Amino acid sequence: MIQRIVAENRKGRALGITSVCSAHPWVLEAALAQALDDGAPALIESTSNQVNQFGGYTGMTPAQFADDLRSLADRMGLPSERVVLGGDHLGPYPWRKRPAGDAMEYAKKMVRDYVLAGYTKIHLDASMPCTDDPPGALDLAVAAQRAAELCRAAEEAASELPPGSPAPLYVIGTEVPVPGGEQLESGAPAVTKIDDAEATLRAHEAAFAAIGRAEAIERVIGLVVQPGVEFGSSVVFGYDRARAAALSAKLPARPELVYEAHSTDYQTAGALREMVEDHFAILKVGPWLTFAMREAIFALSMIEKEWLGGNRPVRLSRVREALENAMQNEPAHWKDYYKGTEEELRFARLYSYSDRCRYYWPGSTVKAELDMLVGNLTRDALPPALLSQFLPSQYEAVRNGTLTPEPAALIKDRVRDVLRIYASACRG
Repeated sequence: MIQRIVAENRKGRALGITSVCSAHPWVLEAALAQALDDGAPALIESTSNQVNQFGGYTGMTPAQFADDLRSLADRMGLPSERVVLGGDHLGPYPWRKRPAGDAMEYAKKMVRDYVLAGYTKIHLDASMPCTDDPPGALDLAVAAQRAAELCRAAEEAASELPPGSPAPLYVIGTEVPVPGGEQLESGAPAVTKIDDAEATLRAHEAAFAAIGRAEAIERVIGLVVQPGVEFGSSVVFGYDRARAAALSAKLPARPELVYEAHSTDYQTAGALREMVEDHFAILKVGPWLTFAMREAIFALSMIEKEWLGGNRPVRLSRVREALENAMQNEPAHWKDYYKGTEEELRFARLYSYSDRCRYYWPGSTVKAELDMLVGNLTRDALPPALLSQFLPSQYEAVRNGTLTPEPAALIKDRVRDVLRIYASACRG
């Protein structure tokens, strides 16, 4: 399915695919619903620090994440063959503070578990140095050799799958943003140099061949490059077609791959369309989806306050306060990403493009307040005037009869506002 998209894009058709990188159930439901409406595949990816053999920060192993997603798709009526599972940044990143030998053993076990769970798109990313590596960026040959070791683990796992199971498809590339996003603010990142992209491919070809897996390079469908797009806490660097023109024109003849673009969040519809036309055909998006989800939740909080905040005997939810308290009490997910005064930090915690608050929605206190918000707004029909005031796009859909005015449906449709932009850019 992805291979067809890659082949069509290489022929000059502006066909691409959205890679949804999120584990939140509302985002996943929105992504599956979008695929169902479009007749397109749903490419859902989890990262190495999000889902791994130890549970990651979601608490889920690859098998658990895959089973949950398939069950959700089945309930929604999306055929299983239209659900494509991808593993992102699969490598030693979660264990990079250990010696490379230990980190790679954990990484190989993780890749194996991903493949056995039915993930078919595997991003081999061993670009990060470990504690016993020399200071600075990891040598390309070393990164490629480690990626080849991960490839061997994936291939061995694939050989244990039932006959007829699809072989793994690989994405390679060392010029990648770290999981969770970069911290750029002052200037747009440089576009990948053609020589660097070609060197990356050559290094991986040599490394795959050295371990007896030369045939696997033909299943590399994506090369991660930097097209010059990124976002920081308060800034978005947009796609500049002219800056990326040379790279766009130099797709390698073999293997038949396209470019994979990370951190495409918050790009304009026109920019995303141009990226697909320019062979950046795999568009990864994550924080923008939970950012939109947070926008909808805060809008519903305002509706709750305006509607129920008078003399009614209703305890209003305190979602925003619970979220802020959780982030203050457990700062590990944001403290290295946000800088500034106390007021600037408070603002960033809730409104940053980096959307580090996405890590806190599953917390028990935050979830309890969110459940209360949904409950308060479910007892009676929402006032249309307030829906128009705070969620105008969803108000129009409700008026047109294509959306029910229920809190969860409104939130998921706000997420789909973003997914519809990507779907249009990738349509071909």
